[in-house]
Amino acid sequence: MLSEQFISSIRAQPRTANTAIAKDIGIYIHTLHPSPKIESNFKKSSTAVNALAANSTHVFAAQADKAVVHVYSRERGNQEALISFPERLHTLTLVGDDLLVLGTAEGRVILWEVCTGRQVSTSAAHLQPVSCMASTSTHIITGSEDSNLHVWSIPQLLSLHTNTNEPHEPIRTLSNHRAAITSVVMGHSSSTSNICISASKDNSIIVWNYHTGDLLRTFLLPSTPLCMALDPCDRAVYTGFEDGSLQMIELIQPNSAINPLYDTRLQNTPVQVNSPVWSPPSENLGAVHCLGLSYDGTSLFSGHSSGKIAHWDTGRRAFLVELSDLNAPVTNLVMQSPFPTTPKTKSINVVKPKLAEGNYAFTAQLNGTKKSTTFDQAMEYQGFPKGMLEKALLDFAQPQITATSSSSSSSSSEEEKLRKENAELWKVINEQRALQKKTFEKYSALKTGGV
Repeated sequence: MLSEQFISSIRAQPRTANTAIAKDIGIYIHTLHPSPKIESNFKKSSTAVNALAANSTHVFAAQADKAVVHVYSRERGNQEALISFPERLHTLTLVGDDLLVLGTAEGRVILWEVCTGRQVSTSAAHLQPVSCMASTSTHIITGSEDSNLHVWSIPQLLSLHTNTNEPHEPIRTLSNHRAAITSVVMGHSSSTSNICISASKDNSIIVWNYHTGDLLRTFLLPSTPLCMALDPCDRAVYTGFEDGSLQMIELIQPNSAINPLYDTRLQNTPVQVNSPVWSPPSENLGAVHCLGLSYDGTSLFSGHSSGKIAHWDTGRRAFLVELSDLNAPVTNLVMQSPFPTTPKTKSINVVKPKLAEGNYAFTAQLNGTKKSTTFDQAMEYQGFPKGMLEKALLDFAQPQITATSSSSSSSSSEEEKLRKENAELWKVINEQRALQKKTFEKYSALKTGGV
């Protein structure tokens, strides 16, 4: 049965003496469908906002105010390793299944390949701690309390031919905010026009083309945005506020001839957001620390300082139900796809970071060469697979030719069949005529002899 899950984490001690919730549990794995429930949990973890990541085999949690990452095995259900780093960690994100990116209190970015143990560290590009990060397969964007965002190239950072004595630098800086960055999210496109969106304590949200560094749109909000979630089709961005309310900012206007993000007449004009605020059912929910969207974008989940996880309906733009109460501030929600891809390799045990360069050894388990069906490929592909489109075009282009050729071939075979049947029929007729002739001659001879 198809199921959808998400992972949540909390920070600090429980707010109340709730004996129904274990005090040392810090990470929860929730199942949304077919019925909401807590599937499993991990103990001894306290994470700050933007400090949780997960792949198919492990959960990575940067511990609040520490230089430590707890690594949990999802298959075995326990803590696998405790990894120490030279600086206190503020945030982390996962690129693919085997590259963990960490932001430090000193403004550095650390990349750790969990299957090789290789560790790459950048210079202190940010003047203050890295507060949030987002990534694609080729780029990392880091936001900091110094109000700047840096764009990093992953191939450049991981290149084995780079001079290790030269510090790694960002390829671009986005610097239009005037206060600390609170959240950053990436678009879902794989083209060079993909966007990223940043939120700041200056009460603004800015949409960027991070490939070129162009500012596409600036939105002014009624209060400080603390976290964001981007629609799966990049149609809207959702943001959470201190009072527990949410707001949806539409990026695409239904009656517009072109995408407003790429209208050069609007790019330099800030827009005051007037869309209605989604009010919480009560003031007891507390500030929104994190947001998560379901796979189809119809359900929005928010984690609050009260320990509650709320479920919102994006179609009705309203609160739906309280999903869970974890009895401590919920700091992270990591959504899991109901259609997980099966990588060709799987990391059974992570390889601890190596400070000194050594032999480059990749440690993983092969998953085999299981061939997926055409339906599975179409479901997992973003859009329509190229091979499917080419086959459809060929089928549309050649129906008449196929029909003509098939009809001509069928008619020729039919004529040949009739010709053979006629020949066999004439053979039978001739044989009957010859037999009749001989019989008549014999009858005539007998009649004459008798006379």
